[in-house]
Amino acid sequence: MVDAAVAEAAVADTHRREWALVLAATVRVARDLDLAEECVQEAYAAALEAWVRDGIPGNPAAWLTTTAKRRAIDAIRRERALHSRLALLVEPEVAAVEATAEESMAQDADAPDDAVPDERLRLIFTCCHPALAPEARVALTLRLVCGISTPDIARAFLVSEPTVAARITRAKKKISGAGIPYRIPGPAELPERLRAVLAVIHLLFTTGHTAPSGASLVRAELVDRAMHLSRTLRELMPGDTEVRGLYALLLVTDARRATRVDADGRLVRLEDQDRSKWDRTALTEADDIIVGCLRAGPPGRYVLQAAIASLYADAPSYDQTDWPQILAVYDKLQDVWPSPVVALNRAVPLSMVAGPQTALAEVAKLEQDKHLSGYHYLPAIKADLLRRLGRTDEAARAYDQAFALAANEAERAFLAAQIADHTLPA
Repeated sequence: MVDAAVAEAAVADTHRREWALVLAATVRVARDLDLAEECVQEAYAAALEAWVRDGIPGNPAAWLTTTAKRRAIDAIRRERALHSRLALLVEPEVAAVEATAEESMAQDADAPDDAVPDERLRLIFTCCHPALAPEARVALTLRLVCGISTPDIARAFLVSEPTVAARITRAKKKISGAGIPYRIPGPAELPERLRAVLAVIHLLFTTGHTAPSGASLVRAELVDRAMHLSRTLRELMPGDTEVRGLYALLLVTDARRATRVDADGRLVRLEDQDRSKWDRTALTEADDIIVGCLRAGPPGRYVLQAAIASLYADAPSYDQTDWPQILAVYDKLQDVWPSPVVALNRAVPLSMVAGPQTALAEVAKLEQDKHLSGYHYLPAIKADLLRRLGRTDEAARAYDQAFALAANEAERAFLAAQIADHTLPA
């Protein structure tokens, strides 16, 4: 017997770390996303009772996968038995056809998938089906495969929760209604799904690097999962510059992980981080990849983002950052990937090149963009620009607005400190 609280904690930990792996393995048997998701949920529910009674297994993920697969097989057998009995009333030959189909499916499920060797990555490619709308592909994959909550996906897309929920529902209905099968894409089919896959991995990393909600700034398990997926994808498609660019971007960004919060978990601004503690091996590897990508031809979104992150990291200090070069790369990024978030991030180097007043004027324009209405980084950047201009009262109000919009406790604590520092006594 195991204490119920201990078993519950083990189930929660395995859910957080292994949901995607268990689901991916189950889908290969179920051949249906809804059925697989239902069976995995049932497996986790069964674990709550079984692990109290029998103890926590040595390999919880394997226990859950086996349980979920068995439930999927049982469900398929029940469904096929029902259809076979009904069909026999009309056509006796159906039983033989069904048996042949079941044998074929079993052989196919056990066959190796050399095109995409990683289980999680395989499921991501499968969910990013070209028949689905681009936003729906990414949202569905983040929710089902990566286990990201609907509110966090909504924050990543800068849309409302109902909008994301509707996209996921439509995607599932499209898969079911159009009869889109669960099938591992072959090598020739990977390129048309690649951009959505890259977006999924990038958003998975971003969600882990700066958690949209919760107590901690970083969700290390999501960061590590995204790093693994990106590394595996680079090995799978080494000739694609955007694949290499995404991997370099993740390397550069994650190289600062140890310095982003202090010993008490408080957020540390980039200019205050101890650069001697950054992962120089990762930065050097990323630099080599970025140079190679830039030499290969016109850079895409991820290569340019990696180049910007690398310019920040290569500077000996924050004050010695090559701001004009960063601004120039942001201009290229806006051409390749026009986005209000890119325009907002560009305001930071713009303020260092042309002054905070010029950047503030650009931020004022972005305040009219409805996509950024709930984006807490907009008032946060505005507050910092106002602070540098000596407009303390306005800065405090902007910090207060950012605080109201932020959902991550580490960021809220940082913003609360800024509010306290810039609020004049009555």
